[in-house]
Amino acid sequence: MTDVPRVELTSAAAELLRRLRAAHGPLMFHQSGGCCDGSAPMCYPAGEFRTGGSDVLLQDLTVEGVAEPVSFWMSRSQYEVWSHTRLIVDVVEGRGSGFSLEAPEGVRFLIRSRLVDTQPSTGTP
Repeated sequence: MTDVPRVELTSAAAELLRRLRAAHGPLMFHQSGGCCDGSAPMCYPAGEFRTGGSDVLLQDLTVEGVAEPVSFWMSRSQYEVWSHTRLIVDVVEGRGSGFSLEAPEGVRFLIRSRLVDTQPSTGTP
């Protein structure tokens, strides 16, 4: 399971991140366990959303054309529900939250998911 990325990007999401990075500087994602837009991945300038003990860093995403990794954080309560999935960050048309950087672009980030094998491949616990 350590070889399986917890989070990946579609090509559309990577392209949008390159544009957002050019306009806003280093970026980060946070996905809370809230309702409405709180259940969608929110993109912020890196460090603008304060993370703490109630958050889990799932992955530092490498995006071609972006100098630094884009961290993807999730609330611990949401992670407990989604811990057996691979998250795929995609982009769809439509206005998302006013707090996420892509909102003025007329698109929003969206999570798609796939179940991942939860059994260790080595046979050891």
